[in-house]
Amino acid sequence: MSLKRFGDFSVGQTEEFGNYLITEKEIIEFATKYDPHPFHLDAEFAKKTPFGGLCASGWMTCSVMMRMLYDNILQNSTSVGSPGVDSLRWLHPVYVGDHLKASSKVIETRSSKSRPNMGLVRGVIEVTNQDSKPVLSLISLVMFLK
Repeated sequence: MSLKRFGDFSVGQTEEFGNYLITEKEIIEFATKYDPHPFHLDAEFAKKTPFGGLCASGWMTCSVMMRMLYDNILQNSTSVGSPGVDSLRWLHPVYVGDHLKASSKVIETRSSKSRPNMGLVRGVIEVTNQDSKPVLSLISLVMFLK
Protein backbone atom coordinates (compact mmCIF):
# COMPACT_ATOMS: atom_id res chain seq x y z
CA MET A 1 0.00 0.00 0.00
CA SER A 2 1.40 3.40 -0.93
CA LEU A 3 1.31 6.28 1.50
CA LYS A 4 -1.18 9.08 0.97
CA ARG A 5 0.79 12.26 0.27
CA PHE A 6 -0.15 15.93 0.13
CA GLY A 7 -0.88 15.72 -3.61
CA ASP A 8 -3.45 12.98 -3.02
CA PHE A 9 -5.82 15.42 -1.29
CA SER A 10 -8.18 17.71 -3.21
CA VAL A 11 -10.78 20.26 -2.20
CA GLY A 12 -14.20 18.64 -1.84
CA GLN A 13 -12.78 15.16 -1.18
CA THR A 14 -14.78 13.34 1.51
CA GLU A 15 -14.28 10.17 3.51
CA GLU A 16 -16.43 8.36 6.07
CA PHE A 17 -14.78 6.11 8.61
CA GLY A 18 -14.83 4.52 12.02
CA ASN A 19 -17.22 2.70 14.28
CA TYR A 20 -16.39 3.22 17.93
CA LEU A 21 -18.52 1.93 20.82
CA ILE A 22 -18.56 4.15 23.91
CA THR A 23 -18.54 2.17 27.16
CA GLU A 24 -19.29 3.24 30.73
CA LYS A 25 -15.91 1.93 31.85
CA GLU A 26 -14.05 4.04 29.30
CA ILE A 27 -16.06 7.19 30.13
CA ILE A 28 -15.26 6.83 33.82
CA GLU A 29 -11.59 5.93 33.27
CA PHE A 30 -11.03 8.92 30.99
CA ALA A 31 -12.91 11.31 33.28
CA THR A 32 -11.11 10.06 36.38
CA LYS A 33 -7.77 10.82 34.79
CA TYR A 34 -8.49 13.94 32.71
CA ASP A 35 -11.91 15.56 33.26
CA PRO A 36 -13.39 14.60 36.65
CA HIS A 37 -16.71 16.43 36.43
CA PRO A 38 -19.33 14.43 38.37
CA PHE A 39 -21.57 14.01 35.31
CA HIS A 40 -18.72 12.04 33.69
CA LEU A 41 -18.13 9.90 36.79
CA ASP A 42 -21.41 9.29 38.61
CA ALA A 43 -24.46 7.99 36.72
CA GLU A 44 -26.87 8.92 39.53
CA PHE A 45 -25.54 12.46 39.74
CA ALA A 46 -25.62 12.76 35.94
CA LYS A 47 -29.34 11.92 35.87
CA LYS A 48 -30.01 15.17 37.77
CA THR A 49 -28.14 17.33 35.26
CA PRO A 50 -29.28 18.67 31.89
CA PHE A 51 -27.43 15.69 30.34
CA GLY A 52 -29.91 13.27 31.93
CA GLY A 53 -27.29 10.54 32.27
CA LEU A 54 -23.64 9.66 32.32
CA CYS A 55 -21.90 11.23 29.34
CA ALA A 56 -18.40 11.29 27.92
CA SER A 57 -16.10 14.23 28.30
CA GLY A 58 -15.88 16.29 25.14
CA TRP A 59 -12.13 15.74 25.34
CA MET A 60 -12.74 11.99 25.28
CA THR A 61 -14.88 12.45 22.18
CA CYS A 62 -11.97 14.36 20.60
CA SER A 63 -9.63 11.52 21.52
CA VAL A 64 -11.96 8.93 19.99
CA MET A 65 -12.17 11.06 16.83
CA MET A 66 -8.37 11.24 16.69
CA ARG A 67 -8.10 7.46 17.02
CA MET A 68 -10.57 6.91 14.18
CA LEU A 69 -8.83 9.54 12.03
CA TYR A 70 -5.44 7.98 12.62
CA ASP A 71 -6.58 4.40 12.00
CA ASN A 72 -8.41 5.25 8.80
CA ILE A 73 -6.48 8.12 7.17
CA LEU A 74 -3.31 9.25 8.91
CA GLN A 75 -1.72 5.87 9.61
CA ASN A 76 -1.06 5.25 5.92
CA SER A 77 -0.04 8.77 5.03
CA THR A 78 2.92 11.11 5.16
CA SER A 79 1.30 13.16 7.94
CA VAL A 80 3.86 15.00 10.02
CA GLY A 81 1.51 16.54 12.56
CA SER A 82 -0.75 19.52 12.89
CA PRO A 83 -0.31 23.14 13.92
CA GLY A 84 -3.78 23.01 15.49
CA VAL A 85 -7.49 23.33 14.94
CA ASP A 86 -9.42 26.41 13.87
CA SER A 87 -12.65 25.53 15.65
CA LEU A 88 -14.05 22.83 17.87
CA ARG A 89 -17.66 22.30 18.90
CA TRP A 90 -19.31 19.65 21.01
CA LEU A 91 -22.80 19.53 19.53
CA HIS A 92 -24.54 16.78 21.51
CA PRO A 93 -23.60 14.66 24.53
CA VAL A 94 -22.05 11.25 23.95
CA TYR A 95 -23.62 8.54 26.10
CA VAL A 96 -22.83 4.98 27.13
CA GLY A 97 -23.65 2.66 24.23
CA ASP A 98 -23.27 5.29 21.51
CA HIS A 99 -21.55 4.14 18.34
CA LEU A 100 -19.49 6.96 16.85
CA LYS A 101 -18.38 7.35 13.27
CA ALA A 102 -16.68 10.22 11.49
CA SER A 103 -16.51 11.98 8.18
CA SER A 104 -13.96 14.38 6.78
CA LYS A 105 -14.15 16.91 3.97
CA VAL A 106 -11.15 18.71 2.53
CA ILE A 107 -11.84 22.46 2.31
CA GLU A 108 -8.36 23.76 1.43
CA THR A 109 -4.97 22.52 0.27
CA ARG A 110 -1.88 24.68 -0.01
CA SER A 111 1.85 24.25 -0.27
CA SER A 112 3.93 25.36 2.66
CA LYS A 113 5.79 28.60 1.98
CA SER A 114 8.55 27.87 4.49
CA ARG A 115 8.91 24.12 3.84
CA PRO A 116 8.73 23.30 0.11
CA ASN A 117 8.60 19.54 0.78
CA MET A 118 5.34 19.89 2.67
CA GLY A 119 1.73 20.92 2.13
CA LEU A 120 -1.18 21.70 4.42
CA VAL A 121 -4.66 20.23 4.24
CA ARG A 122 -7.53 21.96 6.03
CA GLY A 123 -10.58 19.83 6.63
CA VAL A 124 -13.90 19.69 8.42
CA ILE A 125 -14.34 16.62 10.57
CA GLU A 126 -17.73 15.67 11.92
CA VAL A 127 -18.45 12.88 14.37
CA THR A 128 -21.97 11.46 14.58
CA ASN A 129 -23.67 8.87 16.74
CA GLN A 130 -25.68 5.82 15.64
CA ASP A 131 -28.70 8.07 14.98
CA SER A 132 -26.63 10.27 12.63
CA LYS A 133 -26.83 13.07 15.20
CA PRO A 134 -23.69 15.26 15.09
CA VAL A 135 -21.80 15.15 18.38
CA LEU A 136 -18.56 16.92 17.43
CA SER A 137 -17.37 19.20 14.67
CA LEU A 138 -13.93 20.66 14.10
CA ILE A 139 -11.82 22.27 11.44
CA SER A 140 -8.27 20.97 11.44
CA LEU A 141 -5.06 21.69 9.61
CA VAL A 142 -2.70 18.77 8.92
CA MET A 143 0.78 18.83 7.43
CA PHE A 144 1.70 16.19 4.82
CA LEU A 145 4.93 15.55 2.99
CA LYS A 146 4.82 15.89 -0.79
